[in-house]
Amino acid sequence: MKSSKNLAAWLPLIIAVCMAAGIWIGLYVNRTYRLSDGEKKFSHVLELIKDEYVEDVDVDSLIEMTMPNLLTNLDPHTVYIPASELKEVNSDLDGSFSGIGISFTMFTDTITVNEVIPGGPSDKVGLLAGDRIVTINDSMVAGHNIPSTDIMKMLRGEKGTSVKLGIKRANAKKRLVFDVIRGDIPVNSVLASYMINDSIGYIKVSKFGRTTYNEFFTSLVQLAADGASGYIVDLRGNGGGIMEAAILMANEFLPVNAPIVYTRGRNQDDDSAVYADGNGSFSKASLSILIDEYSASASEIFAGAMQDNDRALIIGRRSFGKGLVQRQTMLPDSSAIRITVSRYYTPSGRCIQKEYSKGKRNQYEHEILDRYDRGEFYDSDSIKLNLDLEYTTAGGRKVYGGGGIMPDVFVPNDTTGITSYYVNVFNAGLPQKYAFDYSDKNRDRLSKSTDVKSLLRQLPGDDEILQGFVSYAVANGVPARWYYINISSKIIVNYLKALIVNDILGSGYLYQVTNTQDNTVLKALDEMKKGNADAPIRSIENHKEKKAATVPSTTDTKNVINEEGTDTVAN
Repeated sequence: MKSSKNLAAWLPLIIAVCMAAGIWIGLYVNRTYRLSDGEKKFSHVLELIKDEYVEDVDVDSLIEMTMPNLLTNLDPHTVYIPASELKEVNSDLDGSFSGIGISFTMFTDTITVNEVIPGGPSDKVGLLAGDRIVTINDSMVAGHNIPSTDIMKMLRGEKGTSVKLGIKRANAKKRLVFDVIRGDIPVNSVLASYMINDSIGYIKVSKFGRTTYNEFFTSLVQLAADGASGYIVDLRGNGGGIMEAAILMANEFLPVNAPIVYTRGRNQDDDSAVYADGNGSFSKASLSILIDEYSASASEIFAGAMQDNDRALIIGRRSFGKGLVQRQTMLPDSSAIRITVSRYYTPSGRCIQKEYSKGKRNQYEHEILDRYDRGEFYDSDSIKLNLDLEYTTAGGRKVYGGGGIMPDVFVPNDTTGITSYYVNVFNAGLPQKYAFDYSDKNRDRLSKSTDVKSLLRQLPGDDEILQGFVSYAVANGVPARWYYINISSKIIVNYLKALIVNDILGSGYLYQVTNTQDNTVLKALDEMKKGNADAPIRSIENHKEKKAATVPSTTDTKNVINEEGTDTVAN
């Protein structure tokens, strides 16, 4: 009787355990049953290697080496990121990393400080532009041909840790020693922002990260306060980044309910449609956007939204053609995979992803070279447009999908002044070295200038700058060939001035000099002066026939942008 009572007391627990075991076994069997033949084969091969191979093999390392090769058989933008590289890869999009706050260049096997970030760790302890770093943590680094990537790893580290630097300074007889406490260093997306004339502001955006929209909006506001009524947004060379940053930027220029971007994936959860909320502060400003063959992904989202809404004049050359969206997923060992989850579509309904064949990434990467070979960089008639993918903008202008954003105004690649002499000195890095040497020798005098105009007034005349550089090039193994030098003289002198400005005032000021001879920038200024960048953008031709835009069906039919949302990588 007593044993029966004990059994009754334990019966509920026994039943619960049996049920749990049954559920677990069922899930395991079900999971095993769902494995494809290929998955079972892969697992079996790993077990054979682990148990029977003639030598001990680290299976985890084998999988680590196999993972990238596995993903190469998918689209060109699905990638595996090892745990050792993830932090560095993400820092470019995060907007900051932990380091000492300098930019440097290797000159004659010596780490030379180009710029000290104001307020950063190095600035706080007194490092200066022009300093040579000869030791790091008492280890000699000067004269050892250490790659720049290795130097970066030595200088970067966890926030709050210290690094000991031995410094050679021009006006100091003895080596100086600085203990620098690493801190958060901003990674700026906006490389330049200035008034290019009395009414037009210029903004150079290098990537789309988590801080890009805030940087961009701050620049817009500051330029507006300086008198800007129109803007040139330079996206040339911008390979993309976080899609939400591009959406927020587009929102500043569009009226309420204007479509910005659509996405459509295999799963309905990846379908979305984003519209402007009408709270943008610059919906009336004239706008030009500069693109080239290296403007990709998020750059194309922004440019496509502006073009399809007839909101901005797109100037330059056909963009890269990347219409795939990746989502980054962390794996158990702190590595990550960026897998393509959807395609994005511009407001007119076009997908601008260029053609690719799975597993043929080299062919995909060489597509830019193919454009060059067929003359597309120099003649718009050489561009292959897919006439079967014709759409119309809000105002009826024709646009095409299937391979990048085609500019409204084509500007060919400028080769004026490019001679064999220019190529030789450029490939040898002589302009950078000469400009830095000149800046270093005259730093005390030049550093008194606080803006580009006053600094340029302190430089010698163009002929003197050119002669000094030619003599420097001769001393470094490039003979003077004056026929070609005279052809290239204008761009050589302008570039040298820009580099000196960069060395003295910082990298953000370089564009104020280079843009004076940049044909794409000059074309944008000309078009804006004519009023051709005022919204709505009008076509030269009057297209009577309109093709209805095929907007992808979405589950989120009215997603008005009103917050940053989650990060989606689109680079």
